[in-house]
Amino acid sequence: MPQVSTQEFERLPLRVHTFLAGVPLHDVWSVDLPRWRAGVTLDEFSRTANNCKLDACGCSKSSSLFTHSPLVRVLLDLRFFVGRFFGWDHEPAATAWKTFATRLTDTDRSRSLAAAGTRDGFFRVVYRFENEQLVELINRTAHAAALSALVETPTAYRFYLGVYVRSVSRFTPFYMALIDPFRKLIVYPSLLHGVHARWNQAFDKG
Repeated sequence: MPQVSTQEFERLPLRVHTFLAGVPLHDVWSVDLPRWRAGVTLDEFSRTANNCKLDACGCSKSSSLFTHSPLVRVLLDLRFFVGRFFGWDHEPAATAWKTFATRLTDTDRSRSLAAAGTRDGFFRVVYRFENEQLVELINRTAHAAALSALVETPTAYRFYLGVYVRSVSRFTPFYMALIDPFRKLIVYPSLLHGVHARWNQAFDKG
């Protein structure tokens, strides 16, 4: 489940490159998925996968392609416990920040398969296109966005996860440096392994 270069990611024909212009790209990850037929979209994958159930990884119907391993759930529980203690997870008043959804054009809104602001787990949807989804989260640690994209190659599919982080205070860089080892070594490899498992389940390639 490799971390990929910014150059590879930025060569992809994705709306996010211009949409989040000026917002720092923190890192990008990918996982290759077996090719079972041409023309599979991210939306089809999501709809198909969410009609399946993966008992082995505790997955049931949800709006997300990501599943949490027991270790990741423990880390998340610990993070939320610390966040509650320090008050990190309170969302600032709407007057103090601007959602990325304010950047949506009329064309973006007409293309999106979900309304901006729709809840998706811990996040809110900014847009959801056929092969590209952007969600965001803001609290006292950071204003973050996660981009999911599915790209078809001649021999396979590649799922990308891009993470954007905009500072909300001088604490943001320290916070990101603190959690980066857990993100890179445990959380994102686990999430992408779950995406691969859901793909195999959804398309009978397990």
